[in-house]
Parts: sequence; structure tokens; C-alpha cells
Amino acid sequence: MSQFCWPVRVYYEDTDSGGVVYYANYLKFMERARTEHLRAMGFEQDGLRRDHGILFAVHSIQVDFKQPARFNDKLEVSAEISEQRRASLTFFQQVHRCGEAQALCSGHVRIACINSASFKPVPIPDFIRSELSRVC
Repeated sequence: MSQFCWPVRVYYEDTDSGGVVYYANYLKFMERARTEHLRAMGFEQDGLRRDHGILFAVHSIQVDFKQPARFNDKLEVSAEISEQRRASLTFFQQVHRCGEAQALCSGHVRIACINSASFKPVPIPDFIRSELSRVC
């Protein structure tokens, strides 16, 4: 499946008292990459809610931290769909310092397709599945 990459710059507000990126901020960086990946395929989160009554919500996440990012680093965050189920997608994601092969962190994030009113799982609509199969 195709990999999508999104650039991120580390700002002072992203760091902790030790001068490194606070661990929870990697999850924010990954969220941005997933959102931009869906946007690049033509799916805006607010439009999916408004026009189709669905949302994508994080169901589960597993992240491994290997090396720290620091203030002012240029990062690249990847998002690759590694598994498609009836009502969920699993993304494999990595955060790299630009120009370096070693991942700073990596993880699997499973997002569920849910009804925006009931918050119960629903099948991913066919129009999204067909775009996913075309792009991925």
C-alpha cells in the first residue's frame, strides 16, 4: 500500500523540560499525518460527518519510542494503511528526522468508522473503500 508523508517542525511548545518532544505530541503528529492522508484522497473529516453522518475515531494505538526529537527538528511523519476491515482501518506510522533512516518512533493506529450520532461502529462506505483500493 502507498505511504503518505507529512512534514512537521518541532516547536518549543512541543518539548518537555528535558528539551525533547513530549511523548504525547508524537500522537498529535501522527494524527495530522492521518488527517492529511485522508484529505489527499479527497475526504475531509467535517464533510464526512456533515454529508455522510460518519466519523473516524481512534480505537487503539501501539507506539514504540526509539530516539528523541528535539526543538527545531524537521520531521517527516508517514501514514500507511496496513489493514482494512469492514468498519476500521489500521495505519502503520513512523516519525523520522528529515534525512535520517532511523525512525524516532513507530506505531500502529486503528481507527474505527462510527456513526456521528450514536458513536456506534458502521461499515466504511463503499465510496471510501473504492478510493482506498485505488490509492492504496
